[in-house]
Amino acid sequence: MRIRTKICGITCVEDAHAAVDSGADAIGLVFYAKSPRHVSVERAAEIVTNLPPFVTAVGLFVDASPDEVRAVLDHVRLGLLQFHGDESPEYCQGFDFPYIKAVRVRPQTNLVQYAADFVSARALLLDAYQEGVAGGTGQVFDWDLIPRDIPKPVILAGGLTADNVGKAIQQVRPYAVDVSGGVEREKGIKDADKIAAFMRGVLDGQV
Repeated sequence: MRIRTKICGITCVEDAHAAVDSGADAIGLVFYAKSPRHVSVERAAEIVTNLPPFVTAVGLFVDASPDEVRAVLDHVRLGLLQFHGDESPEYCQGFDFPYIKAVRVRPQTNLVQYAADFVSARALLLDAYQEGVAGGTGQVFDWDLIPRDIPKPVILAGGLTADNVGKAIQQVRPYAVDVSGGVEREKGIKDADKIAAFMRGVLDGQV
């Protein structure tokens, strides 16, 4: 199976084009003010307007109010929502829009139960846990914590780079991988060469 790839934390049209040109299936737009990769609604709309067809724009939210999410949906043509906080299943379903749920994985995390609780999610995105940080930590978590019987597609995130993504794919066999800091020149600014190297690593991992 071909592994899909999402380049998250896109903040400008140029970086979106670099992701697409390297073969990314999706880009992530962060609507979380505390993130260094935060993007305004106006900038996000510009980025999405310049995307070619068949590339999914994913909007990332962290414990946002429903009105905040709806305001973004009113102005930005997203294809998928990503909830990266402590949102409940009822909250995530409340927008009548396809979504994925992020889980910050710790040894005691019951991922099978998460899949059952968020049965309406299109996938679970598995990220590293760091106290007080919603995501984008650049840390790798223990992939052995991921059970083989999760009844949901798995999107693997957390500290992925061109150097380790091939190994991650071979070990976890996720539906997709998600990268942000691992392809940056500085926080919020992507590096086209790093994106291209990451995509080569994804291909190598599928061999």
